[in-house]
Amino acid sequence: MTATTKEKIQAFAKLGSYLKALIANNMKAVSPLEIQVDQKENFAKLQDDLLNFYAHSTHHNAWFTADNVLFSLKEWSIALQEESLNNWLKNYDFPPQQKDKTIGIVMAGNLPLVGFHDYLCVIMSNYTLLAKLSSDDAFLLPVLHEMISIFEPKLQSKAHFTKDQLKGFDAIIATGSDNTARYFEYYFSKYPHIIRKNRSGVAVLSGEETTQELKALADDMLTYFGLGCRSVSKLYVPKNYEFKKFFQLLEDYSPLAHHSKFFNNYEYNKAIYLVNKNSHRDTGFLLFTENTAMSSPIAVVYYEEYEDTNLLHKQLNMRSEEIQCIVGPSFLNFGETQHPKLHDYADGIDTMDFLLKL
Repeated sequence: MTATTKEKIQAFAKLGSYLKALIANNMKAVSPLEIQVDQKENFAKLQDDLLNFYAHSTHHNAWFTADNVLFSLKEWSIALQEESLNNWLKNYDFPPQQKDKTIGIVMAGNLPLVGFHDYLCVIMSNYTLLAKLSSDDAFLLPVLHEMISIFEPKLQSKAHFTKDQLKGFDAIIATGSDNTARYFEYYFSKYPHIIRKNRSGVAVLSGEETTQELKALADDMLTYFGLGCRSVSKLYVPKNYEFKKFFQLLEDYSPLAHHSKFFNNYEYNKAIYLVNKNSHRDTGFLLFTENTAMSSPIAVVYYEEYEDTNLLHKQLNMRSEEIQCIVGPSFLNFGETQHPKLHDYADGIDTMDFLLKL
């Protein structure tokens, strides 16, 4: 028996409410009685597994600090509210009858739960998910699916997870680098597909930003260590822009220097710039260098100067396939890149529309 859209919305909303309660309880166990869940013993075990992963997340992936895992869980606790889910889904026409299909998803692993939105789309579109998990993020999503299956048992069989090669799917969604995308496009060419490549976040500065806006930009750049496709890795600044104030505000993120992987990247890139005599600016934990590329290495931010705003907007439009999102005047507000809404689809491709037209 298939769960109705209403039943699925209610199940995901219950997960959102649970995550909100868990975070409000400082990531300490919430009694199953508080969330009125069936299979209380099973749910309690899953909660223990989740909290154990949270406490030891860096043992699995050094980039998955407790703060970063918490940030991801908090964002999904906000997104998975019944009103938000209804507002998102009301824009789509769901066919009264459709043949069940299996949707393969090759998931990235750069951020905690980076594949959750694709998972949500497949479940909501009434298909079955077959996900190849990244070894960097192989734990969280299966646990959350088991929790959702307790809230709505009809969803238990609607998602399967593997670390092996995907087989037996009808359509595919694959996320990777520009290099792996070429392989994906060749290997999956005979299937309906969405292939995602490298994209980056961009910021356009006017030079008149407030202290609060610059602090918000720092969040856009350095949340998740800047590893997300929505992380700002490229700045466009007015000619002769003075960086001093911005660099002072970046000091809030100076503890990144104590993260071994991040600081190793900083030291490596700094050494290259020094040996090659590349001009750069150095905050002590983050490097800024002038470069026309959009995507920068870890612990590096690229920037370019501009003089004509209209010309800059035309240039950005011409390079739109390299850009995931833009913050600044006439674009997103500073501080919004790491808070996407349910309708903010990766690469601007409407995943739900793609699935419902299969």
